[in-house]
Amino acid sequence: MEFLMKICLLFLCSFISYFVNLFFQKRNQHCYMLGYECFKAADDRKLDTDACVRVVMRNKKLGLDQYRFLLKTIVSSGLGEETYGPRNVVDGREEFPLENDAHAEMDEIMFSTLDSLFEKTGVSPSEIDILVVDVSLFSPAPSLTSRIINRYKMRHNIKSFSLSGMGCSASMLAIDLVQQLFKTYKNQFAIVVSTESIARHWYCGKEKSMMLSNCLFRNGGSSILLTNKRDLKDRCLLKLKCAVRTNIGYDDEAYGCCIQVEDPQGYQGFLLTKNLTKAAAKAFTGNLKLLLPKILPVWELLRYAISTLGKKSTKGQNLSFNLNLKSGVDHFCLHPGGRAVIDGLGKSLGLSEYDLEPTRMALYRFGNTSAGGLWYVLSYMEAKKRLKKGDKIFMVSLGAGFMCNNCVWEVMKDGLDDTRVWEDCIDEYPRKNLVNPFTEKYSWINDEILNFVRLD
Repeated sequence: MEFLMKICLLFLCSFISYFVNLFFQKRNQHCYMLGYECFKAADDRKLDTDACVRVVMRNKKLGLDQYRFLLKTIVSSGLGEETYGPRNVVDGREEFPLENDAHAEMDEIMFSTLDSLFEKTGVSPSEIDILVVDVSLFSPAPSLTSRIINRYKMRHNIKSFSLSGMGCSASMLAIDLVQQLFKTYKNQFAIVVSTESIARHWYCGKEKSMMLSNCLFRNGGSSILLTNKRDLKDRCLLKLKCAVRTNIGYDDEAYGCCIQVEDPQGYQGFLLTKNLTKAAAKAFTGNLKLLLPKILPVWELLRYAISTLGKKSTKGQNLSFNLNLKSGVDHFCLHPGGRAVIDGLGKSLGLSEYDLEPTRMALYRFGNTSAGGLWYVLSYMEAKKRLKKGDKIFMVSLGAGFMCNNCVWEVMKDGLDDTRVWEDCIDEYPRKNLVNPFTEKYSWINDEILNFVRLD
């Protein structure tokens, strides 16, 4: 009997010890955002209507059919006249870019955002424990992380990671990587730099499916400061609630729908196929199956389950029922990949124009800045004073692979109103008229009479 009691006591102690350790382990696994900064180029880099036309007309390989395609694409893209292009493209050197063009582009984006981030947060570069840089199309040696470490003379034992080939969803992947590292390393500061190299990857051929990237992608990027130090949580802007990554690269169609290739003439570019929409829907659906149970209240999931059972058991009746995402989410920060992407995500999630406004305005003002795009959307929400303590922000990102990486943040304090890159124009937004002036200025290209004329 005494032996049995000892066994029971030992079991009880082990049971209590397990849950105590589990509690403290979870307690030290938080991921807080201390600050973030977005990049805005100089005004002489803006690609307005006339600047875009000059770039297009320099490509002597294009015929009338390609010009018409570009006009239609630019008009329907959702981009305005104030987006920014790479210096070499603005200067007319897109067909023969130099290695220095790419380095100069990266240095400007990385160092300007990091300088501002260190200044605003008061955190020194020497305090950074983890550094992650995600740039899909430019992977030099030494790496971009080493370039940052050298510039700021960071510690020799910093844990650095350079991510390439991850596309527009790379920033969320980098955030999740930091979160996983925080589970092992306590009391850390981490930096994530998200951007894309456009300077050396401007497509100069005539394949329509590869010209799309020139119409959508623009210069931009961001730097984010994260920590798992609990004593700093009162200074933090956001807290990461959960993150889910989905990669359907096993599907050949999905793998090839968004890929860097050479055209038949040997010009390198980014191919976007008609399978992109299908791949995005598949990856997004798979991601939501894992993410929604983590963020929606039990009663909403139960109601959906009951309605689904009812729909299966009722023949010949249409009992459509959708999950109410707003029961667990207050704001939607969608990847500003293009107007069609925003429209599709908005429809599938049942979002209003108010919900989509930050994403539409970020696309209109800055274009598709690839991995850095989500932070322009978040900055718009903050500049418009939409965020309140306790609010949940649902971030959705899609990218090559094909991947869908989503996460949910919780706002940690009231009074978030830093205008950042929106400072000089936030009062002008939202824009009611998002029609691109290409329609009015260059609609003559669609005149059928030009079929008999050679464009010089």
